[in-house]
Amino acid sequence: METTVIIVGAGPSGLSTAACLSKASIPYKLLEREDCSASLWRKYAYDRLCLHLPKKSSELAFMEIPDPFPNYLTKKMFVEYIDSYISKFGIEPMFWRNVEGAELDRELKKWKVRVRVRNNNKNKSINGEEGEMEEYVGRYLVVATGETAEAYMPEVEGMEKFGGGVMHSKMYKSGKGYEGKKVLVVGSGNSGMEIAYDLVNHSAATSLLVRSPIHILTRRLINLQVFLGKYLPLGFLDSLMVFLSKMVFGDLTKYGMKRPNKGPIYMKRHHGKFPIIDAGTCNKIKSGEIQVISSEIAKVESKKNVIFKDGKMVSFDDIIFCTGFTSSANSWLKDDGSLLNDDGLSKVNQPNHWKGSNGLYCVGLSKRGLFGSKFEAQEVAKDIAAQLQCI
Repeated sequence: METTVIIVGAGPSGLSTAACLSKASIPYKLLEREDCSASLWRKYAYDRLCLHLPKKSSELAFMEIPDPFPNYLTKKMFVEYIDSYISKFGIEPMFWRNVEGAELDRELKKWKVRVRVRNNNKNKSINGEEGEMEEYVGRYLVVATGETAEAYMPEVEGMEKFGGGVMHSKMYKSGKGYEGKKVLVVGSGNSGMEIAYDLVNHSAATSLLVRSPIHILTRRLINLQVFLGKYLPLGFLDSLMVFLSKMVFGDLTKYGMKRPNKGPIYMKRHHGKFPIIDAGTCNKIKSGEIQVISSEIAKVESKKNVIFKDGKMVSFDDIIFCTGFTSSANSWLKDDGSLLNDDGLSKVNQPNHWKGSNGLYCVGLSKRGLFGSKFEAQEVAKDIAAQLQCI
């Protein structure tokens, strides 16, 4: 099946790219391995999830989030916005298409993408038999599978012996059912902090493993940072944000949490580490309702005992790994032309981090969030349109 552009991934990045190509009247095929668009939001996000950034920073290309929505959208609201977006631009992803390989045909100067059809019998709009291989050919290929394509869980010695429940955060929905249980939350990113907060609000005895130094800000501080960023040098602004965070949250070291040596802006730009947007977790930690564990897990013994590297042993009923996600692009993309790092994210320097060689592009792989993917989708469409006009 041949087209002009092949887009892999129907999350927000792929949808923005599809809309931009549609506005430029450029034909495309949008391939998605799941049975729905934006599957992370629809299927793999906890119930209380709310956008951490204002809606102006979370919009997809060429469509504002409607005024009736609040400044910070809930998961349900953002999915409603996604559905309206798909309808407005007439986007029709091809679901259950799992990409197993993509490489450049150097003679044809086109990309060939090998796809396995999965569970098509559950979707009448899909032709072909389950397990059947398909091939798509396009002059251009856009990798839009995102930074959160695959759940990451670290290997822990003896985990198979654990007698309680073990899951990744992508499977967590709410604290309902955890009442009275001892739960260990591994990871102190935004998901880990919010899930710990949700658990303790459902009367779970919650412990939070904080392995690395973290910056903690509030929504108001983030908004202030964005505003002052137009006027102040970044180095000074970074120091100001650290100062204001200390004023708001106080000394967190006595609770087992440390701040990085570099400021939140530096950590985001150079290491892709977003600051924690506090939703009330810090107060729960200060009150003792959430116990912070700063030592890593050494191993798991039989029954429900977890042994930490500082020698302590604690019994838990459940362990929830909030250890993030990884990109899947490197597992199927060949001939990437040095566009992606070993971790499947863009390694090309800004502002052209979205552009590879031989018609290869990426959207949403630069650790710049929804706002970044919106910009990248627009740039990709403009670049392809300019090339097509020259042919």
